[in-house]
Amino acid sequence: MTGTVLVTGATSGIGAEFARQFAARGCDLVLVARAAGPLEETAAALRTRWGVQVETLAADLLDEDGLARVLARLDGGHDAGGTGSPAADRSQPGVRPVTVLVNNAGYGLVRPFADNTLDDEVRHLRIHVEVPLTLAHAALQSMRPRRDGTIINVASVAGFTPRATYGAAKAAMISFSRWANLTYGPEGIRVTAVCPGFVHTEFHQRMGVDTSSVPEVLWLDAGLVVREGLRDTAAGRAVSIPSLRYKALTALARVAPSSIVARFATRGR
Repeated sequence: MTGTVLVTGATSGIGAEFARQFAARGCDLVLVARAAGPLEETAAALRTRWGVQVETLAADLLDEDGLARVLARLDGGHDAGGTGSPAADRSQPGVRPVTVLVNNAGYGLVRPFADNTLDDEVRHLRIHVEVPLTLAHAALQSMRPRRDGTIINVASVAGFTPRATYGAAKAAMISFSRWANLTYGPEGIRVTAVCPGFVHTEFHQRMGVDTSSVPEVLWLDAGLVVREGLRDTAAGRAVSIPSLRYKALTALARVAPSSIVARFATRGR
């Protein structure tokens, strides 16, 4: 995986770790996040440490204009696929095409489904399903003519468990990734859902969730999640479940009673 990598939710947690590890490989970056300040700080640190080119796009992906600007960057990076092709018509000289898309932006809801407003639930589904699918669709328009590209969807082991909209959204992205990897793999395009469990990031803190009862053995380091995710993506795997313990737990979740699995899954990513 080389070229230019676009990462959403790039200033903290797993998104920031993807940016660091791709920069360490010599990849140029397009970082997307809502807050311009942290975005510029992250970009400056990556430029200084690894000497790569880093673009920043401060955009709220739930805002129509913000999403449109990210789509324009994916579209503007088209490499000519041949005379008269749509890719050739939209190409912009000097703009580096995005060769890897990392769909990472997202957040969790603390309260149960019926206790949230419907608007909260719909927005939650939009950021975890509609937005990544929209970006993936745009990325494929340039990747397919080149017959090369990678899409990484940051999902969750919650997608294998009984959960409300968060788990349902992640299950949707896992299913889509499996299908897309089969469908576009023969065209040279890899699509992988990376499915972490509990990860040492700001994700749960931002939700205001108390995770003190979670056994230390269940916590993963973001660096490990990304390393294993990139390894599995390079190997052409549609689903990456970092760590042997979560692979085992996910296998058990498929056969254990739903009531037991749901109790374990309630607070996970």
